[in-house]
Amino acid sequence: MHYDVFNGDADGIIALLQLRKAEPKTSKLITGVKRDIKLLKQVAAQSDVSGVTVLDISMEKNTDALYELIERDIPVFYCDHHRTGEVPQANNFTALVNLDAQICTSLLINQHLAGRYAEWAVAGAYGDNLFASAEALADQVGLNAEQREFLKELGTLINYNGYGATVEDLHIPPAELFVQLMQYGSPFELIQDQASPYYVLKQGYEADSAHLAVLNPLENSDIAEVYELPCEAWARRISGVFGNALANQSPDKAHAVLTLNQNQQDYTVSVRAPLNNRTGADEVCTQFPTGGGRKAAAGINQLPTSAKQEFIQKLESFYS
Repeated sequence: MHYDVFNGDADGIIALLQLRKAEPKTSKLITGVKRDIKLLKQVAAQSDVSGVTVLDISMEKNTDALYELIERDIPVFYCDHHRTGEVPQANNFTALVNLDAQICTSLLINQHLAGRYAEWAVAGAYGDNLFASAEALADQVGLNAEQREFLKELGTLINYNGYGATVEDLHIPPAELFVQLMQYGSPFELIQDQASPYYVLKQGYEADSAHLAVLNPLENSDIAEVYELPCEAWARRISGVFGNALANQSPDKAHAVLTLNQNQQDYTVSVRAPLNNRTGADEVCTQFPTGGGRKAAAGINQLPTSAKQEFIQKLESFYS
């Protein structure tokens, strides 16, 4: 059995969508909420694995399981843009990796497929908050302003759906969302179908966004802006897309969104580097035990509430 392993956000889902439209394959889908990235261990635990495709999850966070699969002589194709650690060298391992802050997995797969499903890739890049890269590809494809606006909204909505503590927080489980989206030849077909996932996610996003109007920042300086969200399902869902929106509003600032976890003792943290200086988010977050990510966007899964001020200080200090 082939296994498709992918991040549950817009980039992971749309990367796999492009690949499976070009190369149809019966497979088992392994995914989860956006923060659930140690996914390869689920595959390594299986005895029926004939091949593995891995998209948009950090190689560094899956090293042990990856080496186990390689040692079992299972072919692995790995495409990603996050921190890698040591990249294996083996005949049964193919890596398509680029850590550039302006690239994402959907764009890498678009290049791999010579632009065959570029409209979907544009939505994936928008969803990963790579607006300039999305616009550049939209220029190549010849999309008009209305088409770009829709793909931006679609990418944002698919990305929004990936945020939550568990799959139960989400409007549509990511594996199910992938299956639903595969039914549409073009992303623009989603507009015509009133029962499409686009409308389900749009309604949920608008309801969750209404809560943001009353929020005030914990920290707001020329360097960084930090928000704290309560332990509520709407807050967990909106946190990442909220961080992206803040980054686009103030491109010279770093941004962080702290969402209180259910144990009331720590936060899930989303960090966005300044859009005009897309570096360092991973360096800030990896100073804390459960931190990781990439240069432009990173996070911490469990920041103790007692470390809140320390985190804000390190964020401010890094970008000063």
